[in-house]
Amino acid sequence: MQDSINSTYSQDVGENEAYIRPKRFRNVPSASNMDDPEDTDAILTQQWSSENLNLLQSVRRRVEISKEKINVGSLNVLSAKYESLDYDTCENYLLLDEERKKGFKFLVQKNIARWFVFLLIGMFTALVACIIDISIEELSEIKYAKLSKYVDNYVIQGALYIPYFYWLLFNIIPVLIGSVLVAYVEPIAAGSGIPQVKCYLNGVNIPRVVRIKTLFVKSIGVICSVVGGLAGGKEGPMIHSGAVIAAGISQGKSTTLNRDFGIFKYFREDHEKRDFVSGGAAAGVAAAFGAPVGGVLFSLEEGTSFWNQSLTWKTFFASIVSTFTLNVVLSAYHGAPGNLSFPGLFNLGEFESFTYQMFEIPFFIIMGAFGGLLGALWNHINYKITVFRMRYVRQPGLKVIEACVVAAVTATAGILMMFLINDCRPRGQDPTKYPTQLYCTDGQYNVLASIWFQTPEASVRSLFHDPPNTHNAFSLAAFVVVYFVLAAWTFGLASSNGLFIPTLLTGAAWGRMVSIGLCYIFPDADIVYPGKYALIGAAAQLGGVVRMTISLTVILMECTGNITFALPLIITVISAKWTGDFFNEGIYDTLIQLAGVPLLPWEPPPVVNNIYASEVMSHPVVTLKCVENVGHVVELLKLTSYNGFPVVDPPLSDQSEVTTYGRIRGLILRSQLIVILKQKVFNETSEHWSEFSASLFRDQYPRYPCIEDLHLEDEEKTYSIDLRPFMNPSPYTVLHSTSLQRMFRLFRGLGLRHLPIVNDVNEVIGMVTRKDLARYRMWKHRGRMGVEELLIFKDMQG
Repeated sequence: MQDSINSTYSQDVGENEAYIRPKRFRNVPSASNMDDPEDTDAILTQQWSSENLNLLQSVRRRVEISKEKINVGSLNVLSAKYESLDYDTCENYLLLDEERKKGFKFLVQKNIARWFVFLLIGMFTALVACIIDISIEELSEIKYAKLSKYVDNYVIQGALYIPYFYWLLFNIIPVLIGSVLVAYVEPIAAGSGIPQVKCYLNGVNIPRVVRIKTLFVKSIGVICSVVGGLAGGKEGPMIHSGAVIAAGISQGKSTTLNRDFGIFKYFREDHEKRDFVSGGAAAGVAAAFGAPVGGVLFSLEEGTSFWNQSLTWKTFFASIVSTFTLNVVLSAYHGAPGNLSFPGLFNLGEFESFTYQMFEIPFFIIMGAFGGLLGALWNHINYKITVFRMRYVRQPGLKVIEACVVAAVTATAGILMMFLINDCRPRGQDPTKYPTQLYCTDGQYNVLASIWFQTPEASVRSLFHDPPNTHNAFSLAAFVVVYFVLAAWTFGLASSNGLFIPTLLTGAAWGRMVSIGLCYIFPDADIVYPGKYALIGAAAQLGGVVRMTISLTVILMECTGNITFALPLIITVISAKWTGDFFNEGIYDTLIQLAGVPLLPWEPPPVVNNIYASEVMSHPVVTLKCVENVGHVVELLKLTSYNGFPVVDPPLSDQSEVTTYGRIRGLILRSQLIVILKQKVFNETSEHWSEFSASLFRDQYPRYPCIEDLHLEDEEKTYSIDLRPFMNPSPYTVLHSTSLQRMFRLFRGLGLRHLPIVNDVNEVIGMVTRKDLARYRMWKHRGRMGVEELLIFKDMQG
């Protein structure tokens, strides 16, 4: 142990603030060796020298979880309620013995089963997408056909309030159904679900995020939201739906339905489940946009934190299957079986072959920067609205009322725009199935009505493919302002909808405005094609909101089928990201921080090399011996909420002055201890054991019973448990002098949940978990950056 640890912690670049660090580190007694394990604070009151007491208090203070209740809406706190997932496989004796007995044949069968599961994931994700798309299309056609007819009939009578009343009705009823399902049945189904899936793949256990009930509510909710006219789309929720389908199929059981089909049992662990969920998210993107390569890149860039070549192939396979299956079904639905002209839910249509000149590249960069500005503003507005919701709109009834109010405001904004702006164009190339005449003369239609009386996806296609001079700048400007605000208000409601389509629609509208302006400036330039600038505007707006680069570019290229436009798209998206990052973070990261989720980013925080494991770790540690008393284990599980316990050798002496935890022998999880207690695998009852293997723990996965649900006789509490066959005998450990950055890379790269800290003689002196590392977060704002240490709160409420 080094005698002196002098460190300086950077709060801001160029400005250092010195912290008093422990001068010396020594072993302290284990909490599990105390007479009263509940009173772990009794350790602090023992008769230590002043030097040791100050040391322990300093370390203890740094990992303290505040029991105070804070007001939600802060971006610099973490919630203590989130637990991690065990992505690091527990290679105990049972697992290794099982693999040795099964042999190579079993490994081949398991690999074939993996490919088959990815095949099923792609097929079922596409089928769910088809059901959602067909339902929305059929219901939307009925809705907008009637609204267009009512407007043209009643405007002659001067009773425009009657179609307005019908519009309110057609909006509020579906939104009411969807929001009731979300608010009362499954709140986790709200929004797009992308932040939750991102956290799950990062290693954070988000409760109920991959339940079948969540899929049901998500599917019904997104149909109701889009049919109800909300400024949202169905593409984002498809990513969450694909993740749920992958998690369900790969486990061969459903806790919601209380059914175990007895298949795929060997995939019942967090590590395997994570890989399937990655493939499901990619299949959802492929189904939504018809972009299998974009799906793989999205899962890599925005989703999973752990990747390998084998997973790349399987994820791409699931994406291809998803696109193909959806193409087959939708082509048959649209009356062209075998034509395969519907690769995704969001079909941009066939773009004309257009090119770009060198002088246009600066315009693309400027448009990207403008999209980044608008995206940062959109994120800020949505953040403020979300904080307001978290503080004041907490009851399910209020959430339903807010969703209905937004649906009513959307209809009101649409009817007012049609009534106040008389933008008429001659018929012949109508961008909608139901051209509405309104106040236009015979042979003309109202352009704004054509935008409102169709789904947002159809409106995006219209802005991309409408011929020049279809829209005027004033109408587009009014629509951009109104829809920008509506989209920011809608995202985060108690309804299932995404932000891809409303963001693309807003960007396509102001991108088309740019083309109109360039036509005025360069009237003789034939290169100014409106659809091209609408596409650039859409990419800039979406890139400014979500801050995606590679995957967004590839998705748009696959949607348009024009690879020659790759350079303008990537330039635009990068410009949008850099500009937006100057002001705030992407919307998904903002929502994750608002929830207090301990997400580990791609890279460790900078300038933290002078922070060591001895300063970060939780201390003191609750340890177990290789052979433990059953009653002691039961009481320990009841009195603590820890999920991992180092298994150590007992001290070499029984003297009271021995202050060592003992040398580490392994690590055992709380879930494993509960299963052992439930199955009563005690040393004294060994003659009654049935043959047990690693499947002992798979059968209980993923919902292990609580310790309070177990009933043990008093005599059984006197028995003992040998933990050695069940524990992980070779857990990852680091020395107390390890830097924070090195521990961060271990957690991020290996998917760890617990990292025991040992001293020079391999004795356990502390434990580092995800929250200990997530407390250190890098911030960037307006060209400045630094590292802040977050607070961890037990109860975050409004």
